[in-house]
Amino acid sequence: MKDFDSWNEQKKKTHANEEYSPLYYEREIRWCRLGANVGFEQDGTGREFSRPVLILKGFSRHVCLVIPLTTSTKKNPYHISVGNIGNREASVIISQIRLIDTRRLDQQIAVLSKKKFGVIRKAVKDLL
Repeated sequence: MKDFDSWNEQKKKTHANEEYSPLYYEREIRWCRLGANVGFEQDGTGREFSRPVLILKGFSRHVCLVIPLTTSTKKNPYHISVGNIGNREASVIISQIRLIDTRRLDQQIAVLSKKKFGVIRKAVKDLL
């Protein structure tokens, strides 16, 4: 059973932190408070409902487009390997791309190579 009540409390704290506006860059992999979501949408985990995401595109200081990461080893066109992230093999799930407020972002984990980032951008364009 998903803990929507605890996520709602965390979401209120995240939203109230109006002064937090992190500098971020495309290609970064960062922790992100994605929350407890409906159905098959990617959830965050732990106390802050976080999971790693790849920053695909920045639109402003306050909004960016991200792709959640997973350590699941599914072989399909929607999972693209990004290699070893935080000592674990990881993939982006391009079917789970989403726009977020940058207040959801937390610490940086890694920066993806330009080559791998280009592969992912092409896959996203092909998906759309």
